[in-house]
Amino acid sequence: MNLKIQDLLESGVHLGHKLRRYNPKCKKFIFDQRYGISIIDIEKTQAQIEDACNFLERLVASGKDVLFIGTKKQSQETVREAATTCQMPFAVNRWMGGTLTNHSTIERSIKKYKKYMAMETDGTLAKLPKKEVSAIRREMSRMLRNFEGIVEMKNPLGAVFIIDTKNEAIALSEANRINLPVVALVDTNADPSLVDYPIIGNDDSTRSIRIIVESIVDAVQQGISQRKVQIQDRDNSSLKNEDVKEEQLPVTVPSQKETVEIPASFSTDVDENT
Repeated sequence: MNLKIQDLLESGVHLGHKLRRYNPKCKKFIFDQRYGISIIDIEKTQAQIEDACNFLERLVASGKDVLFIGTKKQSQETVREAATTCQMPFAVNRWMGGTLTNHSTIERSIKKYKKYMAMETDGTLAKLPKKEVSAIRREMSRMLRNFEGIVEMKNPLGAVFIIDTKNEAIALSEANRINLPVVALVDTNADPSLVDYPIIGNDDSTRSIRIIVESIVDAVQQGISQRKVQIQDRDNSSLKNEDVKEEQLPVTVPSQKETVEIPASFSTDVDENT
């Protein structure tokens, strides 16, 4: 990770909330309090980013995905762009309650949405009555807002990455309920003890959010590269095993039986006795 303290300072990561919104559990991460604002210890934030990136890199390399969550206005486009870049699922419009804890119901809704999309593609939707088509299109528009980013989720989830745990309290609660590891950008008004890998920093500035998200994306992409190498190594080893099985075993030619010559006198004696 090449992220320097100067980069974090220039992006305003060190600027926390006002003192009246200060959470006492963030005390050990506060460097000072100036002009009524909490100043975050940026060195600790840098170490937290490194720990979080190392964890996510190992996780993604093992074959699991990370769900990016950031529904506040300042983070929506940044999170959408980042998740799309590294081909990870995301939620940026709104958090659907039960996405993690009641996935079977969410999965049924996603199947319904895919069915509507297929009907629109093959022309079936156009053959229905106009009133019914209008109702289906309104429902599809609502589903797109709700399920954008998780429709094509294939690999198992290994962790969630959250921007602003106060704003995404429901998503954080669901992740904790199912013991899903959480990496999050946590401001000084939130409780960092609820997060497995907290990154204490400014979660209201677009620049601050972007520099943190970019570090996370770099770690995820490195994990994806390692995953591809591991898959290729497994494929190569399986091909080698098949080649070994196809090798022919050495053919052994049985030796010819030895022929024993019977003396003529022996056969004569037998004939006479009989």
